[in-house]
Amino acid sequence: MPTFLLQSTYTAEGLKGLIQDGGTRRAEVVRALVENAGGQLSSLHFAFADRDTYVLCDLPDHRAAAALAIAIGAARGLRVQVTPLLSPAEVDEAARMPIGYTPPGE
Repeated sequence: MPTFLLQSTYTAEGLKGLIQDGGTRRAEVVRALVENAGGQLSSLHFAFADRDTYVLCDLPDHRAAAALAIAIGAARGLRVQVTPLLSPAEVDEAARMPIGYTPPGE
């Protein structure tokens, strides 16, 4: 299954919910969300940086990742960014693919 990094930032509305529910409850909600999409949660971390949460998970495909992003965004408690991740082996395979490219001006 492809791996994805979900980075999110709480809205003011979402922070009120976090205060009410607590971090452990929010982590349970995220785990259920990922599993309901057919995926598996690897890790969830809260932070106090540019982003408030970092979620690493495996999902069946890009459609499932998009569905999560849409559902999360529609709820308006978080702004989420989804990044597909590649394993070192996948990068090796990509680097060996015969792709012809001519740079501009050549």
